[in-house]
Amino acid sequence: MDASVLCSLATVTPGGRAHINHMYFAWNERFDVFWYSDPGSVHSRNLDARRTAGITIYDSRQINGRPDRGIQLFGAAGAVAGRTATAAARAYAARFPNVDPSAFTAYRFRPRQVKLFDEPALATATVVTAKVTPVGLAWTKTEVWVTA
Repeated sequence: MDASVLCSLATVTPGGRAHINHMYFAWNERFDVFWYSDPGSVHSRNLDARRTAGITIYDSRQINGRPDRGIQLFGAAGAVAGRTATAAARAYAARFPNVDPSAFTAYRFRPRQVKLFDEPALATATVVTAKVTPVGLAWTKTEVWVTA
């Protein structure tokens, strides 16, 4: 997750249409993703109506045909306050020490499942799926996609 400071957040509109947004993010050891945004933005309004969301993170400088790495996270997100907002502020300040996001609202994405592809470590076309538990990741399955 440190490979990029930007991630893509997928949300669903009240009408059931997909919406995607790129944003700067920070994260913690539980794979929670934090960001700051305008509560009036489309993705924020979508999360007010339906908390389900997905995030993908990868280094966009990767080259087609060479080993790839990235992570997809599936779960729920929304605006946070209190201790969770304080945790978001700490994580964000650690990653972006020269940014003051206080004019915006803190958000947290809490993953339930992750899909990891790390070809240098796992193998070509191999994706590992894991459930996020209170004590860490629990392996669910490994998929090997046949390549031509």
